[in-house]
Amino acid sequence: MRKLIAIVCVISWTGFWSFGYLALAADPADANRTTVAIVLAAVAFLIGVFTYMRLARDIPTEWKRATPSEAA
Repeated sequence: MRKLIAIVCVISWTGFWSFGYLALAADPADANRTTVAIVLAAVAFLIGVFTYMRLARDIPTEWKRATPSEAA
């Protein structure tokens, strides 16, 4: 399940950057195309954030700090 969430995360961030670029590079006179690109970029952003947070939540946070005697 974690791999599926990671794949969805990567695809959604790719969609965010792609549609975000299309929204910024679109002709200002073409409001429909710009609006659709903005909506798709926002949806991809939200999915990317939620999937990233889901992946980050599943990673254990118990990190052991190396003591000076262990470092050598």
